[in-house]
Amino acid sequence: MALRNGQDLAREEFEREALKHLDSLYGAALRYTRSPSDAEDLVQDAFVKAYRFYDRFEPGTNMKAWLFRILTNTFINKYRRKTRERKVLEGSTAEPVGDGVMSRAAMRCLTDPVSEAQRRLIHAEIQDALDSLPDDYRMMIVLADIEELSYKEISEILGCPIGTVMSRLHRARKKMQKRLVAQAVQLGIIEEPQGAETISLDAYRRSREAEG
Repeated sequence: MALRNGQDLAREEFEREALKHLDSLYGAALRYTRSPSDAEDLVQDAFVKAYRFYDRFEPGTNMKAWLFRILTNTFINKYRRKTRERKVLEGSTAEPVGDGVMSRAAMRCLTDPVSEAQRRLIHAEIQDALDSLPDDYRMMIVLADIEELSYKEISEILGCPIGTVMSRLHRARKKMQKRLVAQAVQLGIIEEPQGAETISLDAYRRSREAEG
């Protein structure tokens, strides 16, 4: 049996490492596209590109960030353009956003110790708020608050300065917060803030506990 050459072994090692990030990539793709079928296509396209140019990856560097750069650029260059040409239907199987859209500490205030039904309601509201964001802002929330990539990694993925990443992320978080406050008021969870842009998450949690 012929011995495999070093290039074949390097490719196999690359594939093993890349596949470890498959779930994260699909989760991000689902939040980017808001469509399970489009998310699968996006991940497949990203992996095809990654395998094609695997020799450009520098061993010892952050493979997750490298793969996310390919995924995000593919979305920007292909799928985002496609969604502008047609209405993207909301995926009924889309997973709820987990801890990270807000800080983990803030999410704990919201979800502990509320009931499972309340937790699903909160997750659904967060998902709706995330889906309502423009693509650029939604990508920022996904990369920074869900995947927990650093400002430097995000700047490399998006090809923009770190300062731009920070300012866009700040605006994205403010839009998320504004939407969540509006939803909480509409649901009767809190009273409409008077001249305030922020909401006390502790007060939100206590109001949910009182209802229980």
